[in-house]
Amino acid sequence: MLALLKNRIAVARGERPAELAIRNAQVWNAFTGQFSLADVAVQDGCIAGVGSYRGMKEYDAGERYLLPGFIDAHVHMESSMAAPAEFARALSGAGVLCAIADPHEIANVAGARGIEYMLAATEGLPLRVYFMLPSCVPATPLEDSAASLDAAALAPFMNHPRVLGLGEMMNVPGVLHGDEAVLQKLLLAKDRLLDGHAPGLGGKDLDAYAAAGIRSDHECTTAEEAAERLRRGMALMLREGSAAADLLSLLPAVTAENEFLCMFATDDRNPCDLLRRGSINDMVRMALEAGQPLTRVLRMASLYPARHFGLRGLGAVAPGFLADMALYPDLTNWQPDQVFAGGRPIPAPPPAPGNEKVAAHIHEPAANETPLRNSVRLEDIRAEKLAIPAQSAVARVIGVTPGQLLTEARELRPPVQGGCFMADPGQDILKLSVWERHRGTGLVGVGLVQGLGLREGAIGSTVAHDSHHLVAAGADDADILAVVRGLASIGGGLAVARGGEVLGTLPLPLGGLLSDMPLEEICAEHARLHALTRMLGIPEGRDPFMSLAFLSLPVIPALKLTCRGLVDVERFRVVPVSV
Repeated sequence: MLALLKNRIAVARGERPAELAIRNAQVWNAFTGQFSLADVAVQDGCIAGVGSYRGMKEYDAGERYLLPGFIDAHVHMESSMAAPAEFARALSGAGVLCAIADPHEIANVAGARGIEYMLAATEGLPLRVYFMLPSCVPATPLEDSAASLDAAALAPFMNHPRVLGLGEMMNVPGVLHGDEAVLQKLLLAKDRLLDGHAPGLGGKDLDAYAAAGIRSDHECTTAEEAAERLRRGMALMLREGSAAADLLSLLPAVTAENEFLCMFATDDRNPCDLLRRGSINDMVRMALEAGQPLTRVLRMASLYPARHFGLRGLGAVAPGFLADMALYPDLTNWQPDQVFAGGRPIPAPPPAPGNEKVAAHIHEPAANETPLRNSVRLEDIRAEKLAIPAQSAVARVIGVTPGQLLTEARELRPPVQGGCFMADPGQDILKLSVWERHRGTGLVGVGLVQGLGLREGAIGSTVAHDSHHLVAAGADDADILAVVRGLASIGGGLAVARGGEVLGTLPLPLGGLLSDMPLEEICAEHARLHALTRMLGIPEGRDPFMSLAFLSLPVIPALKLTCRGLVDVERFRVVPVSV
């Protein structure tokens, strides 16, 4: 270490050539907000100096724009449906070289073994992956996940060098009412970071939530909600995912006085969005097109999240910082044409439709040796499980709002047949079911949903936040059963059915969440399934599987469905479908 430090100092002083000199670059200074034409000296993966330098190896930037690697402040890698190495390919190719991940999806399926897999599978990648430990496995007492992680189970992971703190605390009632198990998890983090997840929370309840030490939120959907958090010194993670598109709604809350508390997060992006739109670079483009100042946007994409998470070596192109950088030919489309991860050049060709190639394939460690396979255990798949007894003419129906994770609690009059509520595609009312798939208990929750847009057939998935049971929605019971049986036969994934037959599947054999295929192949299969759903009535521009995945998450208002039944999130209890 002493010799390395001496070498870096010597390179910085110009006494010896750098291992790599990136020459003639328009270098962005994160501290002044200015660009200057300069060389960047890289030694042992770090930036030794910015100015006039020579190197044993030299790269001519041709006056292109050199920026620090972008940082995703909150992401669930599992939503890409790709194993970590494939996820890293996509992000590094987009100039995103650091991600703060919460592995609570895989933890709900495989418990501590899922976290261990994620830590092992993210070693040595060009993407620096840090973790916030999953705080809610299961998310609430109203869920039945495959595992239960209390403070004692999480404690051994707190000492890992890439674990930064405790992930999104979704159990807001547990915090507000002083649930001891929840408070033990908060105390576990001590002086570490605590991420929040509190949609709609305000006033004194928000004060209490922040007073518990929770320092961020990524669930804001309005500028007013965002401003409430910023006034309390909470970090605002502006989210733009595949299902929740909040960035443009939240930007008005960002000001010159509070911008240092603001950063970008994708949270959940599907594989095709990652390849075609990108990641944080896509959010940079959107924010600039919305009229935000360039310096503010670039800091929100790099310096501010680095400082929030205490990553002192990231967020800037400056002496002493890690050499995670990307070169851009212009400041409009935000697709880098050269990326440096730890000073090592990796290719980053444009991931345009029809040319969805990113960096060279990265080896996925021990994918076949993980405890994640064969995770779908279903018993007693029969039509009787889908019956919804009608105790009245009016039913509680989950109302889907496009582009939002929030749902509405609607009261509608669906048709009744044989004493049971039925789907009614004419009113855009479908039957929704959640099948417990971890322990083979046979539990099935059944309800009604309006707004998915399906006119016929059924769709299903084992990606169902956060317990990840099997969720299926359809206009016909036979098609729902076909989807359920099809997913059980492939070990989990996505499926589409019509006429009692499965039309297509995307297998996700790792925990029912991740594929072991290259990301391009995942995207192609995902796009094929989307095309099938369009044929069945889903409107263009919607991701039905992402929407479906959040209909079983009982921590986001107003109505959701679990394998135990319909959940009134605001009253935090299971309610009957009949009003």
